Amino acid sequence: MTANTHVHAHTGSVRKQRYTGKKRTWTPTKVVSTVLLILSTIVFIFPFYWIMTGAFKIQTVATAIPPEWFPLQPTLSNWLELFKNPIWRWTLNSFIISIVEMIAVCLVSSTAGYVLAKKLFPGRRIIFTMFIAAMALPKQVILVPLFTMLADFGWVNTYYGLILPAIGWPFGVFLMKQFAQTIPGELMEAAKMDGCSEIRLFSTIILPLLKPALGALAIFTFIASWNDYFSQLIMIRSTTMMTLPLGVSMMTTQSEFMTNYGVLMAGAALASVPMIAIFLVFQKAFTQGITMGAVKG
Repeated sequence: MTANTHVHAHTGSVRKQRYTGKKRTWTPTKVVSTVLLILSTIVFIFPFYWIMTGAFKIQTVATAIPPEWFPLQPTLSNWLELFKNPIWRWTLNSFIISIVEMIAVCLVSSTAGYVLAKKLFPGRRIIFTMFIAAMALPKQVILVPLFTMLADFGWVNTYYGLILPAIGWPFGVFLMKQFAQTIPGELMEAAKMDGCSEIRLFSTIILPLLKPALGALAIFTFIASWNDYFSQLIMIRSTTMMTLPLGVSMMTTQSEFMTNYGVLMAGAALASVPMIAIFLVFQKAFTQGITMGAVKG
């Protein structure tokens, strides 16, 4: 009993020492960094807060100066007016385009990045250099020839015209190639010695190792596709094919001389919810994908 009591007392003292050792010391640098981080967070969150509160304000209050920072008389009229439009159809179009594009980009980028990183063939460096150069090329530069080609195929105002041009995303290939380079070559050689085919090697060994990078690329692709207002504006011709961001931007609900900003804010708030949900669901994979490249690179 005496020995046990001594052990418990010693353990308790060690725990107290560990606890006291974890006390945070606030240096001037930490104080300044914390204040700057808090201010930066407020700056980045404020537009979303303004949109969410503006969605519950009437027109005169939403555009009032000085502004009303919080709706003193909240209303649902903006949301009721918003849902008089084919919102669900626009939302469905956005999800179809974004999800299909996300899956296709991840599949094509992972295979292309793996080949560029682990396979030796003539012209590999030239092809990768072309992908790097394409990342610096603005989308507006290729808009006219792209639209002409899609019009010849009959893909204007279709899902094909919105999804297929974005599948070969140069950034996705670059990202997956950088991550594929971190895979040990010995692991692949051992799998081939065991009789593993190329397809099985990629699907059972390479893809699981690329999972963090795929999570980050999935988030990037979904957000880029969801917010691709420019391409959607050019390619879409009918109301039924509109996406949610495009449909919301086209709404003028009061008259031809006045825009109801409360309804537009309600639409913007609705359009931002899926992006926030996707990020919250995949944020762990997103963080791993970004930090893994920084650590292993």
